[in-house]
Amino acid sequence: MTKNNPIGLFDSGIGGTSIWKEIHELMPNEDTIYLADSKNAPYGQKSKEEIIQLSIKNTEFLLNQNCKIIVVACNTATTNAIKELRAKYQVPFIGIEPAIKPAALHSKTQTIGILATQGTLNSELFHQTAQQFHETKIIEQIGHGLVPLIEEGKINSPQIKQLLNKYLQPMIEANIDYLVLGCSHYPYLLPQIKKILPKHIKIIDSGEAVAKQTKNILTEINALNTENHQPKNIFFTNANPTAIEKILKDNYPIIKKDF
Repeated sequence: MTKNNPIGLFDSGIGGTSIWKEIHELMPNEDTIYLADSKNAPYGQKSKEEIIQLSIKNTEFLLNQNCKIIVVACNTATTNAIKELRAKYQVPFIGIEPAIKPAALHSKTQTIGILATQGTLNSELFHQTAQQFHETKIIEQIGHGLVPLIEEGKINSPQIKQLLNKYLQPMIEANIDYLVLGCSHYPYLLPQIKKILPKHIKIIDSGEAVAKQTKNILTEINALNTENHQPKNIFFTNANPTAIEKILKDNYPIIKKDF
């Protein structure tokens, strides 16, 4: 494994590109390979066994592309499968899980909201983290229907607005002062979320923290690419590439492939 090998990322679809953007910004010299398993999105409704099998399939694909580290850019895959992935493979894995800790530690009302998928909220890892902050009231809300709409490119649609209103109003009424976004797709809904939430409610997602952790691990294992060169950023999808093209906006290579 050399410093020139790419960073690999996978998600159940296009949402993990929000994590990719943070990684690309922090480490502009790194080559990256992103895998959007949009054909199987959303992961949030699937069983733990299915999520583990899909995560293994995605990992094998990225290892075949010689990735030096793998970022599981999906909350549901992290909370359900990262333990199994770390036990099975030698490559370092970076996970993404809801940022309950900073929200709970800084909350003045002792009440925080979390918007996430069913798979994340039902996972053992999420429950273990939530239990550490039992003095904080955590309002959990499954974001039913949000991921498919984002995958279809309907980010500014009336359906999204309607669903967000339905999910966020009870949290506002419960006096939350922090909202944790527990799905890598959800940062793309920030403009709509900000219109609904009062200004004093802070929103936290995990993107920046994941990018910093990736850089830390690469530095520790002496695999950080410090050469100043034009990086290669390649995106693979097993569904219609239009949604990922729209969300990236720049002209990156997007390869449609069955996997």
